[in-house]
Amino acid sequence: QVQLVESGGGLVQPGGSLRLSCAASGGTFQQYAIGWFRRAPGKEREGVSCISSRDDYTYYADSVKGRFTMSRDNAKITVYLEMNSLKPEDTGVYYCLAFPLCNSAVVAGTLRPLNYWGQGTQVTVSS
Repeated sequence: QVQLVESGGGLVQPGGSLRLSCAASGGTFQQYAIGWFRRAPGKEREGVSCISSRDDYTYYADSVKGRFTMSRDNAKITVYLEMNSLKPEDTGVYYCLAFPLCNSAVVAGTLRPLNYWGQGTQVTVSS
């Protein structure tokens, strides 16, 4: 079973940028679509985006569309989430998960992931 570890979070001012990484071990990384999720304090978990296994399709939640960009490097078995124009409402713990495919159901949270939730990485957007 694939295991994913998130990193790259931190404290950033509104309007700033961060790049999160999701590094894989075990399983066959190239076969998996990857999704990013986040949980803000006191809120339900929210789907952010996903990327297909072949890196030919991405899907974004409306709340991050145009600001966040997913990419993957299968040679480095890592997926990235480039976050620009960050807002305070982007604050939360960010998690990455593996899926059989990338589509709206992944971001909606209705498709079961192939691995367990990890520790996540904290993103705080504050002045």
